[in-house]
Amino acid sequence: MERRVRGRLAVGPEGVLRAPVVAACLVILSACNASPSQDLVAKGRQIFFNETFQGNGRTCGTCHPAENNLTLDPAFIATLAPNDPLFVAEFNPDLRKNFENPRLMRQFGLILENLDGFVDLDKKFVMRGVPHMLGLRTSVDSPQGPRTGWSGDGAPGDGSLRSFATGAVIQHFTKTLNRIPGQDFRLPTEEELDAIEAFSLSLGRQQDLALPLPLKGIVPKRGQEIFLDNSLGKCNRCHANAGATANFGAGSIGNANFNTGVENLPDQPADLSGELNPADDGFRTPGDGTFNTPPLVEAAETGPFFHNNAIETIEGAVAFYDGEAFNSSPAGKLLAAADPDGVGIELDGTQIVAIAAFLRVINALENIRQSVELLESSRSKGIAHRAEAKELITRSLNETQDSIRVLEGGGLHPEAVAHLREAQTFAKKAARSLFFRDRLTKQAIEEQNKARVQLVESS
Repeated sequence: MERRVRGRLAVGPEGVLRAPVVAACLVILSACNASPSQDLVAKGRQIFFNETFQGNGRTCGTCHPAENNLTLDPAFIATLAPNDPLFVAEFNPDLRKNFENPRLMRQFGLILENLDGFVDLDKKFVMRGVPHMLGLRTSVDSPQGPRTGWSGDGAPGDGSLRSFATGAVIQHFTKTLNRIPGQDFRLPTEEELDAIEAFSLSLGRQQDLALPLPLKGIVPKRGQEIFLDNSLGKCNRCHANAGATANFGAGSIGNANFNTGVENLPDQPADLSGELNPADDGFRTPGDGTFNTPPLVEAAETGPFFHNNAIETIEGAVAFYDGEAFNSSPAGKLLAAADPDGVGIELDGTQIVAIAAFLRVINALENIRQSVELLESSRSKGIAHRAEAKELITRSLNETQDSIRVLEGGGLHPEAVAHLREAQTFAKKAARSLFFRDRLTKQAIEEQNKARVQLVESS
């Protein structure tokens, strides 16, 4: 699978753009006990969700809403008000042409990106999904520098997370297609860029898993075996420990770029629409057709998949690697060359479902981890910080809903789902309660832990 790093593009030499700007999930911090680093993270969160940079009304949170796993998909887009800043191209005459494609945005969650600069706007663009940026601290490292953005080349210049914000403002916040700083928008300051970087690195997991996990459930357990089997699933070669680190031959090569043949898939939804959808050439300008590796722990809840949102479900994304487009690609041939029998990836339907089940379970486990962490944090808030406690509980409810959705989508662990629903009930009551919040929150945590026991053996 390709890397989903949340964000938009950054500007570089000769007006060439590359790579997403980092977005982030909602983090509530108490100013009275925050350390300097927490202060910086809190500042980044404030900038991300509220700062328009004197542009067209968009914030980073417009494309990366906290309540939708910091990504966009058609179902979420359909819930937005007609005057939401995401739809600025539909009501701002200066942005009506060559700023977005409203039809592809609404139907497939695709955003227009000018990767090769702002010349010939009628033809030089690509349509990309909005990628997530959870677990960035563990997923972007490479000996060649950080592998950020869909293509892995980040922003021109230093390619760092800090660089993304500048390009996001230029690409997505502008009032007109002239894109003149000081007129169409203001550029982020160095201090704001520092805050966005700190915020970005604080998101999600701060370390990778250590596979194998002692999973329960026949199908996800078998899926983990196939995932780790370098002669069968071969997933672990590019996604070591279900992360974003490739592991070939002598060991880890960090986050890496591959041409997996996604652009060669037939019947891509955006192509079938009849709208102009130029080929995406990936890494650098001109591109070499490669895209970098995403972490998979959060994959099941952050579809659609790949840079072009070509596949809707996690099962479909796994099945892609058993198909002709992948096995005929340079990456597919590389895997075949490393196989003693010269075989790429050949999986039957039940094996595809098993791998997807494994990915669904580790995603749910991460949701549970975050839910418990948020609930525990809410318990530390006194009556004077009731609003902060309620916000933390609300965020935990979003995580719990995700875990339920991910498990039910694969027909997995109904007992765990039942406990998660109980956790929801207690958490909702806790959010409304003044005097019994702590007790109800504790009960919600207990139900979360009961759900976890259904998924994995206790250590």
